[in-house]
Amino acid sequence: MRKALRWLLALTVLIGTLSTAGAATAAPTPEATDIKDRLLAVPGISLIEEKPYPGYRFFVLNYTQPVDHRHPSKGTFQQRITVLHKDVSRPTVFYTGGYNVSTNPGRREPTQIVDGNQVSLEYRYFTPSRPAPADWSKLDIWQAASDQHRVFAALKKIYPENWISTGGSKGGMTATYYERFYPRDMDGVVAYVAPNDVVNDEDSAYDRFFATVGTKECRDRLNAVQREALVRREPLERRYAAEAAENGYTFTTVGSLDRAYEAVVLDYVWGFWQYSLLSDCGSIPADAANATDDEIWNSVDAISGFSAYADQGLATYTPYYYQAGTQLGAPTIRFPHIEKRYIRYGYQPPRNFVPRDIRMRFQPGAMRDVDTWVRHNARHMLFVYGQNDPWGSERFRLGKGAKDSYVFTAPGLNHGANVAGLVADQKALATARILAWAGVPAPAVDRAKPLAAFDAKLDVRDVEREPALRP
Repeated sequence: MRKALRWLLALTVLIGTLSTAGAATAAPTPEATDIKDRLLAVPGISLIEEKPYPGYRFFVLNYTQPVDHRHPSKGTFQQRITVLHKDVSRPTVFYTGGYNVSTNPGRREPTQIVDGNQVSLEYRYFTPSRPAPADWSKLDIWQAASDQHRVFAALKKIYPENWISTGGSKGGMTATYYERFYPRDMDGVVAYVAPNDVVNDEDSAYDRFFATVGTKECRDRLNAVQREALVRREPLERRYAAEAAENGYTFTTVGSLDRAYEAVVLDYVWGFWQYSLLSDCGSIPADAANATDDEIWNSVDAISGFSAYADQGLATYTPYYYQAGTQLGAPTIRFPHIEKRYIRYGYQPPRNFVPRDIRMRFQPGAMRDVDTWVRHNARHMLFVYGQNDPWGSERFRLGKGAKDSYVFTAPGLNHGANVAGLVADQKALATARILAWAGVPAPAVDRAKPLAAFDAKLDVRDVEREPALRP
């Protein structure tokens, strides 16, 4: 284990002294107390609901968090967490998707591998886990990492075995940032398809990706449909306006229906490679110039989604766009297959997708700091990327200071890449390291196989859909 015994004992004492209520609940033995009672005895935790699932207990909970971890007295908010309880003697996987948390039972890949418990956390400022009123300056990667740290400190006394953090996409970024700021909490990190935009203004890696991804035939089909959607802007925008009126869509944040339309169309090629496979190219119109308006519209809508940049589509993701425009960065790519006269705005910055009354200022040092830390200090970290996922164009890389850490790429996979999709030797190595970091006995590590059988209802394998061009 990575933590020294002395530190564990100190942590236990610290947690035990946080409140009188916390100390009072430490007396009953774990065997003598129901897990729900133990969870609800943690100061700040309250029950929303319990949902049954065979072999587990599943709880949806609220946890009281400070709005500002540097000044805890300046207000609190309720943050949703879920607990998929297996057994207190099993390892625990700490999951965040970087967005809202699902309130239905689900098991992430590392949880299946180690046959453990899973604690899942909703990212701060995604409703309902948002302070009211919202001080947006307190939405940053350190505050979010500190949310995770407090949850871990609160639950470690209930789940004392090894912990591994994980997440996909923005959740993989979140797991990495948590490790950077609290490197002594977790025993391992499994970060899936985590973008790493170190220099926000340098995005040529994406242009190189789109010039070579997949096959020329597939690229040509996608490029032609995207261009044709802009060539036919006038008739397709009339349809967009009609659908907006029918569905009550408004465009105050982005500024106009015209801006929203172009944003959706320019997401099209990116969105295909993010969520689809090369084998899906057959669904793309083969002759865009002679395709009907319906065929062009339906293809763009299926991949990019015409509701994405309406106020109603943007509102859910305001915290993401805010972070992209203040710390995370956002990609900008070129469109050499489209004449300049057809592009009015290009890739719009995150500022255009956040209501103007929310102030934003970009912090260029935030991602440089994390990238430098990972290169020189990564311990027990695994990064998994998909070969055909555009987000992997700017990824985390390891330097000489990294130890027992790995970056693997799953051939042919997209933004849903996982350990199961790696080539055989990398899959075995990754599985063995996850098991070792989880502290399972050596024979299981040597076998390098998931300890729990696959459960089609419980195990999440599909790509989690967010709007196109959002990690």
